[in-house]
Amino acid sequence: MRKRSLARDWALKILYQSDVTGRTVERSAEVFWENEEEKDQEVLEFSKRLVLGVYENLKNIDDKISQYATNWQLKRMAIIDRNILRLGVFELQFASDIPPKVTINEAVELAKKYGDLDSSKFVNGILDKIHKTEIIPKDEK
Repeated sequence: MRKRSLARDWALKILYQSDVTGRTVERSAEVFWENEEEKDQEVLEFSKRLVLGVYENLKNIDDKISQYATNWQLKRMAIIDRNILRLGVFELQFASDIPPKVTINEAVELAKKYGDLDSSKFVNGILDKIHKTEIIPKDEK
């Protein structure tokens, strides 16, 4: 697995753990990294960037997901789907160094790996809608 893909995988696990246990993301990250055997520094740094970025912008990210996930309440979404979307929205909105198509593709792959049968379509639909509505218009200016 490529380093950034692995970092996204780690970030998803940390966000999921925090969501399920109610622990802070900082504590969930500490517990995760203590138990992780592979400690590649580049993977660790990118996963930290993602986790902290989502955490610091959570309200904005959740509002954006709610805006585009018509007929879905955030709290009723599958926990894994919700956290994959959070990672994707963070990257789309706050990580301009990552191409949007890479972000969406990586999120879809995480949904295929960890979600249910329809998770990848759900994640792709919402992130693609955000990308086409908010990111592309900015690039055209």
